[in-house]
Amino acid sequence: MRTAFAVLLLLLLTALSPAPAHAADNGEWSVRPADSPLTPRAAFELPARPGAILTDRAVVTNTTDGELTFRLYVADAHNTERDGGLAVRGIEETQRDIGAWGRPERDTVTVPARSSVTVGLTLNVPADARPGDHVGALVAVDTRVRPGDGSHVGIRRAVGARVYLRVEGPARPALAVEDVRFTARNPWLPWTGGGGSTVSYTVRNRGNVTLSPLVSLRTEGLILGGPDGRRLSGVPAELLPGQQVRLTETWAGAPLAGWGRITVTASANAVQGTGSDGYLRIPWLLTAALALPATVLLELRRRRRQRKREEGPAAGKTTRG
Repeated sequence: MRTAFAVLLLLLLTALSPAPAHAADNGEWSVRPADSPLTPRAAFELPARPGAILTDRAVVTNTTDGELTFRLYVADAHNTERDGGLAVRGIEETQRDIGAWGRPERDTVTVPARSSVTVGLTLNVPADARPGDHVGALVAVDTRVRPGDGSHVGIRRAVGARVYLRVEGPARPALAVEDVRFTARNPWLPWTGGGGSTVSYTVRNRGNVTLSPLVSLRTEGLILGGPDGRRLSGVPAELLPGQQVRLTETWAGAPLAGWGRITVTASANAVQGTGSDGYLRIPWLLTAALALPATVLLELRRRRRQRKREEGPAAGKTTRG
């Protein structure tokens, strides 16, 4: 039976803070830019003009007690659909950006135990390259296949060093917030919590530079309970140009009742985008509390009308002697 192979790319690209000042490392091997004469580098950060040819060097280090062989390639980075963290295209996938422009000096490299090998890296920037940020990674994939959790699944591990390339030209940051959805799940009893209400939205980078958006929420209209606004968490620290991510956050302190709008605003680099959703919510207990007096009042009025109808004919009768 054929074995299915999954490639797990451990690229240190999902952190919600800037890249740490050390190599991308999984404890057995690492990939990093060769140090410059002045300072160590955590990532390849390269300015370029359209049509330029860039060269650099990378160091692949094996910290194990045995020889390791790696396949090297340059990959495009993208934001994942799950949480917006950074990931890269696999070695068998079609590369369209940095992954198509870059090539290591060698496709395969063997690194002796507890040793390092330096490999050249070339990036051919197309003459029609889009101005702004392009993000990818130089990836070293272990040629060994390790058993996974399933009997027919193998895993190849990989580590990559980030490549940040900025092509000269106008920087045009732009953000959009789309498809905001507020789902109210109010508790059985008012003021006992938000009942797990959620806010879902899509944030999209419509510009040509990488953004670190801050996202907030505010309520407008007539509401009962809950704050007027809050900062949303779980937002990706790096939203790449042209990328989008769908996020959902539980709102434990959501308004208990009312009507109006829920507005989500994303801002970064002096630009912002907003999206909103209508809100109308009346919890069942509050509905019952409001409906009971109305029901009693209607019943009293019905009885009063009935009594008047019954008393009318009796008052009109006369007695003869």
